[in-house]
Amino acid sequence: MAYDLRQKLVIAISSRALFDLEDENKLFDERGLEQYYHYQIQKKSKVLKPGSAFGFIKNFLEINKKFNKEFDEKLIEVIVLSRNNAATGLRIRKSIDHYGLDIDRAGWSAGEPISKYLKAFSVDLFLSAHEEDVQASIDAGIAAARIIPKRYKKKNNKQIVSIAFDGDAVLFSDESEKIYKDKGLKAFIKHEKKNARKPLPKGPFAKLLKVISSIQAKFPMEESPIRTALITARDFTTFERVIRTFEAWNVRVDEAFFLGGVEKAEIVKSFDADIFFDDQDVHLDTVSKKTPSAKVPYKG
Repeated sequence: MAYDLRQKLVIAISSRALFDLEDENKLFDERGLEQYYHYQIQKKSKVLKPGSAFGFIKNFLEINKKFNKEFDEKLIEVIVLSRNNAATGLRIRKSIDHYGLDIDRAGWSAGEPISKYLKAFSVDLFLSAHEEDVQASIDAGIAAARIIPKRYKKKNNKQIVSIAFDGDAVLFSDESEKIYKDKGLKAFIKHEKKNARKPLPKGPFAKLLKVISSIQAKFPMEESPIRTALITARDFTTFERVIRTFEAWNVRVDEAFFLGGVEKAEIVKSFDADIFFDDQDVHLDTVSKKTPSAKVPYKG
């Protein structure tokens, strides 16, 4: 019987999001594919340093160890999907083995768009540094974000995965955010109060939150290996509609912060997020200095 990915939480990640390939990417941009290819083959035995999303992926894979003890099956599948040539994957495999990551599946498209393969792998979340692939994935209805490539200090081993989400245009649609942009704060607050009992339309990460909630439900609440937080620029006057939305979706969000314009960076840091998802550069520019972060594009 074929291995069924549909019952798992499937994360697809590019090699550049998982490992630090910024110098190699610069070589590719400046000298082209052939020079990049030969360089990677030459360095195939040299282990890569962790990339921006490495800690997030490593911690997520630890959930399988907790679940396997009782049920002898995986909850999480991570697949490397890369625009690299297959031969350059030798270095990626070497690095995966070096760090002991439980990653058994990969795809190498040799420059072709990755987005067209995501549904075939039942992907719930796609992380990449390649903007075109991320945009195409969002347009196809798959949760995707462009990882911001940066080097971070190694954290001590954590017992849980902490994921922080922005609200509008990430978990929710950008419908309300458009009102704020077009008509201002007063009109936005009036609209949200008027529609307080009407659930917000689903955004690109709503389905992912549902999948995460289903995993959380497999554990006693105090033992859940995943902790989520909504960290939004909304203020507390719009609280009711947000909470009613989560109830209508039957999802769980552990922590929620309605900042009313207060800077997000320190809140995200205090939450000790393994990754933060937002749609606006103004927040990501500051948060990404301390916390792995990824930009969720608007649907095209």
